[in-house]
Amino acid sequence: MAAHGPLTPARIVFDANGRPQAPDFGDAYHARIGATAQAQAVFLAGNGLPHRWRGRAEFTIAENGFGLGQNFLATWAAWHDDPQRCTRLHYVGVEGHPARGADLARALATSPFPALAQALVAVWPPLLAGWHALDFDGGRIRLLLAFGDAARAWREVHLRADALYLDGFAPDRNPAMWSPELLQAMARRAAPGATAATWSVARPVREGLRSAGFRVEIGPPVGDKRETLRAVFDPPATMHRAPPVTPPGEVLVLGAGLAGAWAAHELAAAGCRVRVLDRHAAPAQEASGNAGGLFHGVVMADDGAHARTLRAAALHAARVLPGWIGRGVPGAAEGLLRLAGAGEDVAALQALIDRHALPGGYVQALDAAAASARAGVAVTQTAWWYPGGGWIAPGALAARLLANIPFDGGMAVARIDHIDGRWALFDTDGRRLATADTLVLANAADAAHLAPWAGWPMGRSRGQVSLWRRVPADAPRPRVPLAGRGYLLDLGDGGLLTGATAQPGDTDAAARVTDHDFNRARLEALCGWRAPPPDGGRVGWRAQVPDRLPVVGAVPAMNAPDATRLDRVVRAPGLFVLGALGSRGLTWGPLAGRLLASQVCGTPWPLEASLAQAWDPARWRVRAARQAPNRLGG
Repeated sequence: MAAHGPLTPARIVFDANGRPQAPDFGDAYHARIGATAQAQAVFLAGNGLPHRWRGRAEFTIAENGFGLGQNFLATWAAWHDDPQRCTRLHYVGVEGHPARGADLARALATSPFPALAQALVAVWPPLLAGWHALDFDGGRIRLLLAFGDAARAWREVHLRADALYLDGFAPDRNPAMWSPELLQAMARRAAPGATAATWSVARPVREGLRSAGFRVEIGPPVGDKRETLRAVFDPPATMHRAPPVTPPGEVLVLGAGLAGAWAAHELAAAGCRVRVLDRHAAPAQEASGNAGGLFHGVVMADDGAHARTLRAAALHAARVLPGWIGRGVPGAAEGLLRLAGAGEDVAALQALIDRHALPGGYVQALDAAAASARAGVAVTQTAWWYPGGGWIAPGALAARLLANIPFDGGMAVARIDHIDGRWALFDTDGRRLATADTLVLANAADAAHLAPWAGWPMGRSRGQVSLWRRVPADAPRPRVPLAGRGYLLDLGDGGLLTGATAQPGDTDAAARVTDHDFNRARLEALCGWRAPPPDGGRVGWRAQVPDRLPVVGAVPAMNAPDATRLDRVVRAPGLFVLGALGSRGLTWGPLAGRLLASQVCGTPWPLEASLAQAWDPARWRVRAARQAPNRLGG
């Protein structure tokens, strides 16, 4: 699960005609006939598009060498103009040297699709290695950018491609983009009958595709290219094929907190018929019902799975949550300030940022004076500034996510069973409440009780927040959320919120004076305010597991044999889980919901496979199998 190395952005120069060049590879970004003409003649026509996507619910294109996005824009335009287009188009672009935002904007300034080009430039992500999921056209166009080494990216990407665009720089100038190993990795992610197209007819490309299971033919000339190349994936029976995907019927989501709301919303956006059940009469009645909560990234000394998945989640949340705030959910996405530990100076913070090559669009190190200026209140410590952070009201968000999804409250589920190929849910009296082909357990720690064979060490941690509606005149009013040990949040309606305690195993539902005092003491340490007793508060419980990572994916089968690899664990048909979001539900939730929906529906995963494994519901069973003495694992 090694991390990507730091990204090296593309070095782009523009010739006298404004044509972008890549001097490090001695090549141009597109042929002399123009990027759009090349995209249409080589990649769209070479893959039989738009004809092949017509009448399909989903169609997936994967491009090796995303470059400046011209092939994507031409494909998006063709999809947009086609009245028989597929319902959703997934486009995965692998790029080892992504363009800086300014270079991208310049290169696309003369695009024949100005609105589409401006939309891409507007959401171009920070140059961080990893996956970046971008939505366009109301989510019907889903672009997944995989930044990093191409060979590693193709090992990590989880998809089933219907069409492949091979558009690296020339094979004699960038041979790594055309290596036999890379073409084999692409083939392992190709659907039967998938097509591939490229402008290169070099012998290593032809031979590499044939060895990977493609039938290769020479295509017509395009511009100054006398020949092009087209291929169809038709491997022998003995060669690996991407597994088929069976779209789910109705999906039941059990739980209407943030976990269930994100699962249901993403499944509905993916075209599933979704119904949500909860034991309460309305959504978000437990920990997700607080007046406000934070979302932001993190910087850790060890840039392992926890740090990288949280960074991926924070980047995704920063793209997704502002849209909900813009549609009326209370919140603000104007950045977040997190105080560093005592004695940590700004040089130490910056050294850690530099060590992990984190761009300023993700995090910055501020001294106390700069932090105070950002916050609008005096702070005495250095701080991490997260430009993509902010706050949002989780209860209002959950309600909006579920606004157009059927919801049944008052459903206290005591048992689940798989009967005649469907999941049945029963109450304590044995009465059947509902059935469905696919069931998602998103009911916090209760999920572990409904699937005890899965062995999730899921616990509950009590948290109490303190709220001031009648705010004294001397109270600080931070411009952005202020966090550290505890947090201070201006709710925008005159109220202030702080918290929260963390008390594993505590079942007391009553707000306690001692816990309010604890919150007040941490608040004084945070910003110097000696707050009076609050006039309100709330208690909730967070579901979490010992490694503090979410639990997302297919549930192991009840009587599955032991396995020492996650990909060999037998899974319960149609049973999934999304839970253990802990205290970071607002940050984890959007990406966790998208990952779950992609696993249910067989669409490209928005997270590297090795990082998704860190969230896998079978990870404890695999660890146990590996540690068992004299155990032969699968």
